[in-house]
Amino acid sequence: MAVRPLTFEHSVLITAAPDAVLSAFFDPAALRAWWDTVGSVTVPRPLGIYAVEWQNTPFSDKLLGTLGGVFYGTVMEYRPRRELFLADAYWLPPESEPFGPMALEVSCRVEGPATRVRVRQSGSDEGARWQRYYALIAAGWESSLDALKQHLEHGGDPTGSR
Repeated sequence: MAVRPLTFEHSVLITAAPDAVLSAFFDPAALRAWWDTVGSVTVPRPLGIYAVEWQNTPFSDKLLGTLGGVFYGTVMEYRPRRELFLADAYWLPPESEPFGPMALEVSCRVEGPATRVRVRQSGSDEGARWQRYYALIAAGWESSLDALKQHLEHGGDPTGSR
């Protein structure tokens, strides 16, 4: 029997132009602001590298160990103001085995004066570790997309917490 991949999908409406939304997935300063990265190498073109790094967390998850680490993949498709597709994506946690391969899709669609950004991430397994990983990334992506919205609409968090 074939394994049905796990998938996370979420969208948010952001009052910003589609090019600004998609650019925030590639700009190092923007990635630091909304995705809390500590480093990134991202090339917005087909076969470009996409690698982001997060600081290791001070806590450890029972199944996944310390969080943080590196997420990387290959940009297979990049259409300015429209979409980005990463293939052969992997998450390398600081202390446990890698997760992958995965795919990451980001699409932008104009809705009135705003842009609907949709993020879809899918994986290749369904074991307990993967179930836990997808539970964590669901909450992580929702929080990060809210931070992206805040960053693009207001130039960052006015509370200074991000």
